[in-house]
Amino acid sequence: MDHSEGGEDIESTVDEAAAPREMKRNGSNFFDDKEAGMREPLLRRRTMNTTSQLAVVGANVCPIESLDYEIVENDLYKEDWRSRKKAQIFQYVVLKWTLALLIGLVTGLVGFFNNLAVENIAGFKLLLTSNLMLKHSYHKAFVVYAGCNLVLAAAAAALCAYVAPAAAGSGIPEVKAYLNGVDAYSILAPSTLFVKIFGSIGGVSAGFVLGKEGPMVHTGACIASLLGQGGSRKYRLTWTWLRYFKNDRDRRDLITCGAAAGVAAAFRAPVGGVLFALEEAASWWRSALLWRTFFTTAVVAVVLRTFIDFCRSGNCGLFGQGGLIMFDLSSSVPAYGTPDLIAVIVLGIVGGIFGSLYNFLIDKTLRTYSIFNERGAPFKILLTVAVSLLTSCCSYGLPWLAKCTPCPPDAHDQCPTIGRSGNYKNFQCPPNQYNDLASLFLNTNDDAIRNLFSGGTDNEFCLSTLFIFFIGVYCLGIVTYGIAVPSGLFIPVILAGASYGRLVGTFLGSLSKLDKGLFALLGAASFLGGTMRMTVSVCVILLELTNDLLMLPLVMLVLLVSKTVADCFNKGVYDQMVKMKGFPFMEAHAEPYMRNLVASDVVSGPLVTLSGVERVGNIVHAIRLTGHNGFPVVDEPPFSVVPELCGLVLRTHLLVLLKGKRFTKERVSTGAADVLQRFGAYDFAKAGSGKGVKLEEIDINEEEMEMYVDLHPITNRSPYTVAETMSLAKAAILFRELGLRHLCVVPKTPGRPPIVGILTRHDFMSEHILGLFPRIKHHG
Repeated sequence: MDHSEGGEDIESTVDEAAAPREMKRNGSNFFDDKEAGMREPLLRRRTMNTTSQLAVVGANVCPIESLDYEIVENDLYKEDWRSRKKAQIFQYVVLKWTLALLIGLVTGLVGFFNNLAVENIAGFKLLLTSNLMLKHSYHKAFVVYAGCNLVLAAAAAALCAYVAPAAAGSGIPEVKAYLNGVDAYSILAPSTLFVKIFGSIGGVSAGFVLGKEGPMVHTGACIASLLGQGGSRKYRLTWTWLRYFKNDRDRRDLITCGAAAGVAAAFRAPVGGVLFALEEAASWWRSALLWRTFFTTAVVAVVLRTFIDFCRSGNCGLFGQGGLIMFDLSSSVPAYGTPDLIAVIVLGIVGGIFGSLYNFLIDKTLRTYSIFNERGAPFKILLTVAVSLLTSCCSYGLPWLAKCTPCPPDAHDQCPTIGRSGNYKNFQCPPNQYNDLASLFLNTNDDAIRNLFSGGTDNEFCLSTLFIFFIGVYCLGIVTYGIAVPSGLFIPVILAGASYGRLVGTFLGSLSKLDKGLFALLGAASFLGGTMRMTVSVCVILLELTNDLLMLPLVMLVLLVSKTVADCFNKGVYDQMVKMKGFPFMEAHAEPYMRNLVASDVVSGPLVTLSGVERVGNIVHAIRLTGHNGFPVVDEPPFSVVPELCGLVLRTHLLVLLKGKRFTKERVSTGAADVLQRFGAYDFAKAGSGKGVKLEEIDINEEEMEMYVDLHPITNRSPYTVAETMSLAKAAILFRELGLRHLCVVPKTPGRPPIVGILTRHDFMSEHILGLFPRIKHHG
């Protein structure tokens, strides 16, 4: 199949009989006067690829298309490369590092601003509620608490529903799909960045059981995309140095740096950010990218450290320790024996089961919520408001089930806590007593995690409190994910895992030598392994968060066990979402049944070819009547002795060439010199935030439609090709590893037309293959 995977599936909506009958034949294999409509001389007629050209981005259904990481080696590119001087190459390298620096700086600033806003808004809300509770105005306190949550939630949902629906949700599946080669304009649009920042602030401040870590990954990717757009004629940003990045390859690298910077800004974990990009986000990796990504996350760490030191002097309002999460467990020295190792293994097994169940329930919730979200913006806001009310009722109502506990005489912190955060919330208790369940529910998520991770507080939380909190957070996390606000999964999973781990540690009591805070850490690791299915990156992130390197063996063990157990039931949560959202994701491995097929089995039509010197009218009609992004160029006599494949020409390049109107009345090859005089290589570069040249913008009269244009100078003379007999499994691996958009299939035997068809991303999708061969899965 040779369409762009973008916009509508034009081939499935255009009737072949609707093509003009009077189109002239000029030596190409495009049209035939004797047949009505478009002709398919090089490919036997078979079912067109009907896989979806749409995907869910955030809470919005968008058209998608593939990215193209292949270098288009046409005459313009070769001339441009030959003309580059050493100074220009040096400038290009310096600019890449400069953009990495800017991505780190901006992402660090946004991360700090995000945390500063959340801590002050949520802190003011909790402080106001606490003051009313101290005055025994319990009903008024609930009204204020629920009302603040409602306003913040409605504001965040309104931003997502009306300004940028693509900003809803985590954003990690969208970034992961983009780095795999799937693009939709709204994924990294400036409006998405704006809503991602302010919607995340509103959602987290509203007390939802969600995190800002996933949205920060998406935010970092949006910042990188915005900085790496390569300029825009629309906004008059056309400096020479910006044009170097008008291609998918450089943008991919920058967005990888942005995703890593987002993790570093969210967790203060620079090394964890690099490993997250390597393990989970990126589909292509190399050593040069590793260096730039590490540099970007190091810049983020320096920026955050600078602002944290500034805020310690009290210049940031209510911004406290919870703002940029750092759970220091280094004071707890782990000493463990064989019973502890057995307990850790059991912790990992149960965590893997709970994690896979979490993924299953998240999937069902998202499918249910899609029914409401499809009805329009008002229903998205209404659903968000309903979940907000439920969360407020649980957070304020469940602590009434807990008994008051006397303050421990050896408490390191103030008891009961006076203010917005702390381990010992007074709630409705008399003086010198605290409500342990309120200390978890009526706090920011970061402070709740800090309370669960706290060491030397073995008797701070009773079993019933930890059980109620675990059930509440587990269920609220599932119910909350899927509403129309930017929401991450890391914090809900860490909260549920930490409460589960501390529950197990408290239950074991003196049977274990490990501190209860360390059990909470291991429980969080088990849940992360069970849901995310990441090992190395999660391990390093947790170690950077807790500053406890001595826990490395146990964290590694629990992650490996939980991931192994969870893999027996379903896929990781982000892989699951990528599939559910409809992204045509290319896995690193081929499906087993692909070994039973060859490349020619799945190519689909109609195949449209152009001649090396083609009639303008044929090009216009090919662009108008198909959604193809690439067209094979076939040279025929008199330009070659026998028909031969000259290369591949892109739709965008054809539009630029048509707009330049370098036409001839005779069907002759003008050569590269004529095109080089009129165009530069950057005229054919990929458009930035704009959409590039459109066919509707080109005014071609009837006389020009009968003229000819030489396609040789803009044709990629060395496209990747495979023999029609190549195993589909090998072709899929080649396609993914090289980051291709088109893979030409050529005949194995001579004497046949020079091209059999073109494979694109959608031709490797199981929906297409199993649709053509419904029984092959049983024999694979």
